[in-house]
Amino acid sequence: MCGIAGILHAQAQDTIDPQLLVNMAAIQHHRGPDGFGCKIFDDHGVGFSHARLSIIDLDEDRGRQPFVSADGTLLLAHNGEFYDYQRIRARLTAQDARFATKSDSEIILHLYPRVGMEQTLEQLRGEFAFSLYDKQEEALYLVRDRFGVKPLYWTQVGNTLVFGSELKVIFAHPQVKPEFTPEGLYHQLIQTMVPGTTAFKGIQQVKPGHVVRIQRSDDKLLISDRKYWDLDFPRESEREPMSEETAIERTREELLNAVALRLEADVPVGSYLSGGIDSCAIIGLASACSQGPVRAFTIGFDDDKYDESSIATQMAERCGAEQDIMRLSGNELYGHFEETIWHTERTIYNTLAVAKLLMSRHVNANKYKVVMTGEGSDELFGGYPAFRRDMFLHGLDSLNAEEKAHWQSMLSESNALFTGSMLAQTQVDDPALHFTVGFTPSCLQPWLACAPLVPDLLAADLRETLKDYQPGAAIADTLDTDQLQGRHALDKAQYVWCKTMLEGQILTWGGDRVDMANSMEARPAFLDHHLAEFAVQIPPQYRIKGRIEKYVLREAMKGILPEVLYKREKFAFMAPPAHTDQTKWQQMKKLADKHLSKERVEAAGLLSFEGINALFERHDDPASTTADKVQIDAVINHLIGVQVMHQHFIDADIPELARNRAEQLGWAA
Repeated sequence: MCGIAGILHAQAQDTIDPQLLVNMAAIQHHRGPDGFGCKIFDDHGVGFSHARLSIIDLDEDRGRQPFVSADGTLLLAHNGEFYDYQRIRARLTAQDARFATKSDSEIILHLYPRVGMEQTLEQLRGEFAFSLYDKQEEALYLVRDRFGVKPLYWTQVGNTLVFGSELKVIFAHPQVKPEFTPEGLYHQLIQTMVPGTTAFKGIQQVKPGHVVRIQRSDDKLLISDRKYWDLDFPRESEREPMSEETAIERTREELLNAVALRLEADVPVGSYLSGGIDSCAIIGLASACSQGPVRAFTIGFDDDKYDESSIATQMAERCGAEQDIMRLSGNELYGHFEETIWHTERTIYNTLAVAKLLMSRHVNANKYKVVMTGEGSDELFGGYPAFRRDMFLHGLDSLNAEEKAHWQSMLSESNALFTGSMLAQTQVDDPALHFTVGFTPSCLQPWLACAPLVPDLLAADLRETLKDYQPGAAIADTLDTDQLQGRHALDKAQYVWCKTMLEGQILTWGGDRVDMANSMEARPAFLDHHLAEFAVQIPPQYRIKGRIEKYVLREAMKGILPEVLYKREKFAFMAPPAHTDQTKWQQMKKLADKHLSKERVEAAGLLSFEGINALFERHDDPASTTADKVQIDAVINHLIGVQVMHQHFIDADIPELARNRAEQLGWAA
């Protein structure tokens, strides 16, 4: 697990400053503190750099990237892990391949020239982002894993393409000038991003499961984008019959394989453990596969309504894990908010991101570089309350209007704690999403419900620019209609979540960015694509059976889970909102007083000071419901986040920060 960066000029004779590449590695030192590397193909106007976190092949010199192929035609920089690489190495060795390292990354340099990019990607299993330059083709490939676990950004400035694992890496290039786009700012305030975009002008993400190819031709850069993988739920008319027993057995088998592969490392592997089925299933299987006890890291909150540590303790005792509980309060959560935004590079609606950043720091302090995590379970097996709502409202034709109303009331009651964030307080119907999906997915509704608040929170010029903007339409335009047509409502809901909330939130500010902030690699076994390709074949009624979400997974893991967890309804893991405790509220207010002051708001020119004050007044209004306060808490977090982002990335001189960081580390070209 590492950080990568690179530059490609349209004119091959243009030179690249090697120290600039080193600076780009240094600004992401947190992703790879174990060393750095830099390579340039001078006659091809291309250069890569790499900040290394040593997990497989710990030899400092042998494992140093970027790698160059034996014939000198390929340049590679890789972030992430390729599992099952030993089998691929063995097969290639039998075909006369000669490996220079023990690194999993090197398999790319032997697969690609033999079978090409398309067949190479079919064989890769894991969480990864990599760059590959081919001298013979004069082409650069930027590749991201199937779900977007690992980040990869790029931009074009003039005749130069710049890429990196984080936005600040790109900002370290002196020609890149960070600037919010009006639409990007809008989406920072409503939480949900438009897939493939960022908050900043001209900077894009490589989409999950995509390859961006940059071809040099006649001193120009020709850029194309191709999807190589998708979830591909079967059409209802084409779904093959499957028994409940088969669904349960195969789920258990595929998950076990995914966990076993992710235990491969040359350093100790721990596990995150909450009180949910997901992480409990992971640590249960990991403990069964391991010779010794697995170290379990748990976050505990100072609010019993949100704290799951007691159930996590039952699970740790059940599987013989060594549990380590870190308890957090409002002082810690808001005290590290600004630092967290530096790493997330986007706003956050809930301080769970801060909690995860502090937990990864705790893991690092305990000499662990790798943990298993439970992300992806809800996405594949129908775990979120939004999925149950869509299942009952749109996926059960046998229910009449009265029965549907009953189920909706029951779901709202059982998930009252998260109404305003995980669920919308009232139904939101977006015309564009309804046209594209067939209904407005419940997972997007709480954030679309924030849209009416946004105009009054924007500076006057931005309010005018965005007066006709439709966020739902912008999201809908990115969805692949071929993957939605003819699918069951639950399939559609899960697909949309994976393309929006999973990649843009859970794997970003809830995953890679706050984990790698402290040089800690997270491995989400549920997002193994072999498991996913089976999970989409499971009939909807086995994913959600009656009111039981993740039914198949519960039954597959029944022998592992404590009884209280096996019978428990889904509980979304999140930090307590600010309004739930006076200490948290005062900590949040302290940040708001600093960043949302009239002086700072007017200096940034993004927000309306009057609109912000009106929002706080609404929050304090005795008539505001709990759900109102949850929603407003989220928007306030976004407002503070926007101002912090402006301070971190627009006001700051990132190239200078990168140069200083390289000097402090002693990293020189």
